[in-house]
Amino acid sequence: ADCAILIIAAGTGEFEAGISKDGQTREHALLAYTLGVRQLIVAINKMDTTKWSEARYNEIIKETSNFIKKVGYNPKTVPFVPISGFNGDNMIEPSPNCPWYKGWEKETKTKTTGKTLLEAIDAIDPPARPTDKPLRLPLQDVYKIGGIGTVPVGRVETGVIKPGMVVTFAPVGLTTEVKSVEMHHEQLVEGLPGNNVGFNVKNVSVKEIRRGNVAGDSKNDPPKGAESFNAQVIVLNHPGQVGAGYAPVLDCHTAHIACKFSELLEKIDRRTGKSIEDSPKFIKSGDAAIVKMVPSKPMCVEAFTDYPPLGR
Repeated sequence: ADCAILIIAAGTGEFEAGISKDGQTREHALLAYTLGVRQLIVAINKMDTTKWSEARYNEIIKETSNFIKKVGYNPKTVPFVPISGFNGDNMIEPSPNCPWYKGWEKETKTKTTGKTLLEAIDAIDPPARPTDKPLRLPLQDVYKIGGIGTVPVGRVETGVIKPGMVVTFAPVGLTTEVKSVEMHHEQLVEGLPGNNVGFNVKNVSVKEIRRGNVAGDSKNDPPKGAESFNAQVIVLNHPGQVGAGYAPVLDCHTAHIACKFSELLEKIDRRTGKSIEDSPKFIKSGDAAIVKMVPSKPMCVEAFTDYPPLGR
């Protein structure tokens, strides 16, 4: 996703529970940031239950600004909107119930202001789509369509896919020609980043490629499987300690594969990324670390710096 809307309940006790140490609000904000969602909108909901109290709103804004800052967001770039979803206040039209509310503002490339949640959504900065990078298209599914043949589908993450192109599927290492590309049952001259496309490939059976495989341009940095890789991990919640040998299931793009922590390389400060301890024996809830991972079967991942969607 390009932007997240964090919904905060303004009710007495509800807000406090959400941002407590193990609260959902805190976890959702951290997950969004960790998954690379860099734009945030905060909607303070159920304001009608506080009788549209300005004092309660200001208290929530102050607390929320502090904790989203700790997660990694800059509160100056985040619109805060008081709403009542149930009654529709400040969703699409400015509400008459909060005369004290002067509107939201955010400073990104330019300064933007508005009153409603809809205006905040309209003010999302469209992200630069990486068309200039080599193609990376993680497969979501593979279909066999009568009279057409094998049709893999997925979202173009980087680069461009065109009919006539020769693609390689990783980690299986299969290479074939793309016969046609379509989106919503319409033929495309090219599929661009963000497009969910289906493409017909020659001489490949449904059994040979699967969800989690990645298609790339065979002539331009084609994707390959990784035998091991280093990952930055954050332990959100784990009942004990995590050490070498631990093998959780890793979800990266559309792949879903068990990966073993073969080595804990260093413990880091999760806000700055600076090393705190070399080769720790264990990590626990709240810790961040750089870990060497070994997938249980071939897996296609990329460095986050080269291809962000395939590195998180």
